[in-house]
Amino acid sequence: MSATSPVMPAAPRQGSTVTSGNVTARPAVIEGPLLLSIRRFGDHRGYFMETYNETDFHAVGVTARFVQDNQSLSATPGTLRGMHFQIRPRAQAKLVRVIQGAILDVVVDIRRASPGFGKYAACRLTAGSGDQFFVPEGFAHGFVTLEPDTIVAYKVTDTYAPDCDRGLAWDDPDLALPWPDLPGGPVLSDKDRRHPRLRDLPDAF
Repeated sequence: MSATSPVMPAAPRQGSTVTSGNVTARPAVIEGPLLLSIRRFGDHRGYFMETYNETDFHAVGVTARFVQDNQSLSATPGTLRGMHFQIRPRAQAKLVRVIQGAILDVVVDIRRASPGFGKYAACRLTAGSGDQFFVPEGFAHGFVTLEPDTIVAYKVTDTYAPDCDRGLAWDDPDLALPWPDLPGGPVLSDKDRRHPRLRDLPDAF
């Protein structure tokens, strides 16, 4: 399996950009994930933005129902969290944004019947841009922090289910994910060091 998807933002497929209200969605190079740009209203005080509006998000293709908000702080640049997913019946879609710092956010299509199976999409998310990344069910998700004290917030469509919690090796050589060069390697949890390669992953979707 080859990983040929470039890091987003890439030129969207013609006619595929959708805007509703203050939200513009661009599809990734594999079917499913969406990069979302949110309009900000700025003045001498700073800015205001709607980080989630159900009507507009539904109109641009994010129709998932979110039930929980999560947040993580990673103190050290090069902290890598991933690649995570939950299997059915507790699969999760995610809506990811950065509220401090910056990350490279990466997803891998693990849907066996998908034309994009084994391919990735990646995008840089920063607090400065305010962009968000929608990750549907059927994708392994992970990110690496690019700045100190990076805070990531994300919505999910189901709560944590330990019996359904799974992972994919962040360094699977068959995937060649586009992690930045990190002297000394990434900062990882013990759990994230032990995930299987895609070829060893049981069918999940």
